[in-house]
Amino acid sequence: MALPTWSTFANIYVVDFEFSAPDGESPRPICCVARNLRSGELLRLWEDELMPGCPPYRLDSESLFVAYYASAELGCHLALDWPMPAWTLDLYIEFKRLVNGTAPPCGYSLLGAGQYFGLPILDVDEKQTMRALALRGGPWTSAERVALLDYCQSDVDALALLFERMRPALDLSRALWRGQYMAACARMERVGIPIDVSILDTLRQSWDQLKAALIAKVDVRYQVFEAETFKADRFEQYLAAHGIPWERTDTGRLKLDDQTFKERSRCFPALDALRELRVSLAQLRLTDLAVGQDGRNRTLLSGYRAKTSRNAPSTSKFIFGPSTWLRHLIRPDVGTGLAYIDWSQQEFGIAAALSGDPRMIDAYESGDPYLAFAKQAGAVPAEATKMSHSTVREQFKSCVLAVQYGMGSETFARRIGQTPAHAAQLLELHHRTYPVFWRWIDGVLSYALLMNRIHSVFGWVLQLDAHLNPRTLQNYPMQTNGAEMLRAACCRITETGIRVCAPVHDALLIEAPLEQFDETIVAVQTAMAAASRLVLGSLTLRSSVTRILPPSRFTDPRGAEMWRTVLDVLPEPAGVRA
Repeated sequence: MALPTWSTFANIYVVDFEFSAPDGESPRPICCVARNLRSGELLRLWEDELMPGCPPYRLDSESLFVAYYASAELGCHLALDWPMPAWTLDLYIEFKRLVNGTAPPCGYSLLGAGQYFGLPILDVDEKQTMRALALRGGPWTSAERVALLDYCQSDVDALALLFERMRPALDLSRALWRGQYMAACARMERVGIPIDVSILDTLRQSWDQLKAALIAKVDVRYQVFEAETFKADRFEQYLAAHGIPWERTDTGRLKLDDQTFKERSRCFPALDALRELRVSLAQLRLTDLAVGQDGRNRTLLSGYRAKTSRNAPSTSKFIFGPSTWLRHLIRPDVGTGLAYIDWSQQEFGIAAALSGDPRMIDAYESGDPYLAFAKQAGAVPAEATKMSHSTVREQFKSCVLAVQYGMGSETFARRIGQTPAHAAQLLELHHRTYPVFWRWIDGVLSYALLMNRIHSVFGWVLQLDAHLNPRTLQNYPMQTNGAEMLRAACCRITETGIRVCAPVHDALLIEAPLEQFDETIVAVQTAMAAASRLVLGSLTLRSSVTRILPPSRFTDPRGAEMWRTVLDVLPEPAGVRA
C-alpha cells in the first residue's frame, strides 16, 4: 500500500468512545461519537446502535481514523468485531513526541494537549464526573445517555481543534507508522496473559498470613528480620560475615534501596531470595494485578509512554511488573502453548549496527559477543569457551552493560565486586577494542548536546533539559531503536492473526494451538528478524525461544527460589501445584 498524503483522504474521522473496562477485562463500548472533518457529518451512537461487524464510518485506504490514545478506541473496534482502520493517526503519540522530555505543564492528556496549545477545552471537574458516570456502568437514564454522548462529543470537538492545530507540523508517513502500532497494542491487550487463577486466588486470600511464614522460611539463612521488620544493623553483620561490599550513603548508612540490592545481587546471587522477599513485602499488592473473569491478565500497554518510547504498563497491574516470582503464575491453557521469544543481545547488536564498528559486528555475529569481546581484547585464548572461561566472560559481559548504561569505573567496580582499577582497565579495553563505536557514540552525544535533542532512526525525539545527565544519553540510541524494532515486529505479527499475549521489553510472549505451535514460533522469529533489518539495515538480530507447554508454567530463574518458597508455605490444595 502506497504511503498517503493529506490529499489521499476523502474522509478524516475524529473518533471517541466511552466504555467500561474493569481491571483485567476487555472494554465494553457504551457510546461512540465520530465527526467527518471532510463532510462535516456527525455520528452520535449509543451502545444498542453499535452493530457488531458493521462500523458506521469508512475504514478503507481513503479514510483516516484520528483518535487520542487510539488503542482504547481500537479496543472497542475489536469488542464490536469491527475492522481496524487502514490508517490511524494518534494525536497522543504526536503530542508526546513534540514535547517529550520537557514535562508539559498540564501533562499528556487531551486536556493537557489542549491547554498546551491554548485551545478551549472541557472543564476538568465535568470531565471527571462524566468519566465516573461511564465507569459506573448501566443502566443509565435518558438524561444520563444524553450527557454521556455530549461529553463524548466534547472530546471529539476538542480533538478536531487539536488536529487542525497540529496538522501542519506532522510528519504524516511516520505518524501513520506510529498509529499502526496502537492497533497492534489493542490486539495484544485483548489477548492478555493466561494466569493460574487458583494459586492467585489462594495467594490473595492468605497473603497477610503468608508474609510471616515467608519471612521465617527465607530469613533462616540471613537472620536480618525482627518479626516483619528488616533490621539494617543485622544486615550489616551478615554482609561483614560473608565479605560482601556494600555502598553507603553520605552519612555512612547502608544504601537499602532496591536498585542497590539489584546490583549487589548480580555479583552475589545468594542475596536474590532476600531481595525478592523485601520487594514482595514492600511493594506487592496482589489485588492490583489486573486479571479478568476469563483468567487473563490485561492492562494498558501504554505504548510510547516512556521517554525512549518504550511501553510502560502499570508495574502493579501487569504480571511482568511486580516481583519476578509472580511470573510463575503464567500458565498456558489446555490445548495451547506459550513461547517467550526474545532478541539475543539486542542492545549490543543495535550498537554494532548503528555504529558500523566491524569488530563489534563480528562479535555479535559470533553468537556470543561477550566471549568474542574477551577474545578480541586478548583476555582469553582463541579456543576459549563459555564453560572454560565463564568468570572472565561474565566480567566482559558486565563491561558491555556498563558501557551501554554509561557507568563510570566506580559504579562498575561495585557491580562486579572488583577494584575500581580493575573496572577501569576493562572499560579501557572496550575503548581499544571498539574504537569505531566510541567515535560514533561520542558523535551522537555531541550532536545531542549541541542540538538539545536526540532521536531514533524513525524520528522519535527526546528534548534535552539542563538537568539531564549526559551519561544517561549513552544508552538512549539502543533503547529507543530497540523500541522501534519491537513495534515493527508487533505490527507484522499481530496483523497476521498470531496471538501475542504481551510485549516485554525486548521480547514477545505468544500463544498458539499446540498443533500450530512450532510453525507459529518460526513465523514470529522470521518477523522479528525482518524487524531488526528494518531498523538496522543489513544486520539481522537473532532471537531465542523458551517454550511453555501444558502442564508447565512460565519460569524465571531470578524468582524460582522464591516461587518454591511460596509454594512450600501456601495452603493446600494450591500449594501442591508445581
